Amino acid sequence: MEKLVIVAIGGNSLVRENGSGSVQEQYEAVTETAVNIADMVAEGFQVVVTHGNGPQVGFGLRRSEIANEVADMPVVPLVNCGADTQGGIGYQIQQALINEFVKRGINKKVATVITQVEVSSADPNFKNPTKPVGSFFSLEQADEMKKEHPDWIFIEDSGRGYRRVVPSPKPINIVEKDAIKTLIEAGFVVIAVGGGGIPVVKNSDNTYEGIDAVIDKDFATSLLAEQVQAETLIITTGVSRVCINFGKPNQQALEKITVEELKQYAAEGHFPPGSMLPKVEASLSFLEKDGKRVIITDPESLKDAIVEKAGTHIINLK
Repeated sequence: MEKLVIVAIGGNSLVRENGSGSVQEQYEAVTETAVNIADMVAEGFQVVVTHGNGPQVGFGLRRSEIANEVADMPVVPLVNCGADTQGGIGYQIQQALINEFVKRGINKKVATVITQVEVSSADPNFKNPTKPVGSFFSLEQADEMKKEHPDWIFIEDSGRGYRRVVPSPKPINIVEKDAIKTLIEAGFVVIAVGGGGIPVVKNSDNTYEGIDAVIDKDFATSLLAEQVQAETLIITTGVSRVCINFGKPNQQALEKITVEELKQYAAEGHFPPGSMLPKVEASLSFLEKDGKRVIITDPESLKDAIVEKAGTHIINLK
């Protein structure tokens, strides 16, 4: 079997900077990313794709709230907004990949698995939400929205503005992991765990029910990579390489580092909690559970990164 690689695409990378946030714009961004993924498939890798949905789930929530305010339509719960965006983004990635394979004459099938991810209802993040969703706002805009919605919480996000935050519990188990494994073994490119998965809790009678939250897609992807025994986890972000002393005169891009070196940099505070730190923590989680390597890079560098010509490569020396 080909070497199995899990690729995580950020939800923000599917939204054009200064764009309208339209579905068409999102599909154009997805199509560009599909070219990079197809490059990896053409190189002989078996690929599973995951994706974020932070902006999209925020858009869905806001549409629901406006429809409720203006036309008295029922509000869509956060968990259902997550499921809706998982299906919508998954459909676009699936179609874009199929079309790219047809153009190249690659005989490869693609399938999207609507994925539930188990979390604990006792997770402390339900009391202290940390996951940014939706658009960026100025401080003045955020203050105005808080007047309308006193229970909303906003945080400053990576110097780009203020965003609403919602609960983001840690993933415990990928409910559909066996279905995903079966499709991988059948040779499919699989799109799964979209938006970090649909958060569900397990009841005492082993039934599941949805719970309002957005799971961090990097942590969920790390867990998926572990549970399907992938060799490589790739996390895409807005930079081609992870940097230490970011934005300072002594900024340094990291090319190849060990788990211990990455832990040291994290302990020294090099990675901001709202952006790079979750990716670093997800990388360490995968590598400490027998993963072979993690690559962090931007979507455009995927083809070069997989053959060690780009990206930050974190290696497990065990």
